[in-house]
Amino acid sequence: MKPLVILTVIGVGLISCNDKKNSGNKDIEINKEPTISTFYLIRHAEKDRTDPNNADPELNQDGLGRAMNWANIFDNIPLDALYSTNFERTRMTAAPVSVKQDLDIDYYDPSTMDIETFKKDNSGLQVLIVGHSNTTPNMVNKLLGEEKYSPMDDTNNGALFIVQIVDGVATDIRLQIN
Repeated sequence: MKPLVILTVIGVGLISCNDKKNSGNKDIEINKEPTISTFYLIRHAEKDRTDPNNADPELNQDGLGRAMNWANIFDNIPLDALYSTNFERTRMTAAPVSVKQDLDIDYYDPSTMDIETFKKDNSGLQVLIVGHSNTTPNMVNKLLGEEKYSPMDDTNNGALFIVQIVDGVATDIRLQIN
């Protein structure tokens, strides 16, 4: 073989190998599964309002029924984590879900929570968060990275916010469950 032909064959071979390496990287990127994190946020169920001086009331009968209803709703959603503020009414709302799904309740303080760490710790998971009329919409806003929702009416115990983050891009929906 002449030297020019040999160099041409070697050059074509190197380009082919290089193209395979590059196309392999593209295939990996194209076939990469997205990271999907889903956050379900609810306010605690109806609280006992008989003692206006009680800062940490339990749920009333309607609230106990709603807490059981939430457990039934989430029964078909395999949750990976369950968070609640450390108040009687939120713990009681989370308890039936905790029992049905055999999940421990992790307590959080919405005023000191680092949202980026929280999102990172729960990346790729399905998470239920139980809060209050002010903390629930605020948490949704933090997950979305925008001020979209204002505090809920104090009598609204049936709102369900769903925030889904796919590869860092957040979308949301708000439902009303009666």
